[in-house]
Amino acid sequence: MAKTGMTTQGLRSAIERSGYYPALVAEAVEAAVGGEPVASYLVHQETTFDANEVRRHVTVLVLTGTRFIVSHTDEQAADGSSPSPYATTSTESVKLERISSVVVSRVVANPESYTPGTLPREVVLTIGWGAVNRLDLEPAACGDPNCEADHGYTGSSTADDLSLRVSEAGDGPDSVRQTLAFAQALSEATVASSSAR
Repeated sequence: MAKTGMTTQGLRSAIERSGYYPALVAEAVEAAVGGEPVASYLVHQETTFDANEVRRHVTVLVLTGTRFIVSHTDEQAADGSSPSPYATTSTESVKLERISSVVVSRVVANPESYTPGTLPREVVLTIGWGAVNRLDLEPAACGDPNCEADHGYTGSSTADDLSLRVSEAGDGPDSVRQTLAFAQALSEATVASSSAR
């Protein structure tokens, strides 16, 4: 379930409502935010099925006046490095001027009868800041079907630092609405940041 809002106390409450190791998640997020006021946030908990295991993880996105903070917490089963289950929490703080793209992909049913303001069935929020780039390469070719020359490779590079999928069926309409609100706040903040330079 995704939650979004505007205050530090609201952020803590949303983390607690997620029910996913709230003390651990809140401590990591609050340490990353520091004393900066929270402009907007999104808390998204997701459950996945991995072979015979059910895995949960939570992603917390926070927007301050100068930074975008992403925190991700995963739980792990006992393994060779730990005899008991454990959780891993990581946070990354990115200056707003480093955000290179905010991509919002919307999936709508019956597009021929779409009414403005109708919530999409699904939203995928992809945010890029240059930490992770995906390269898709394939052999280059020319137009001659009998050519055996090596033409090298062609491909594309895509910024793909964070991708978050929220659906109405799985997460509820409020989560879709909140994801769109956070994406808009982040987009507006990156524009303001780049024009202030």
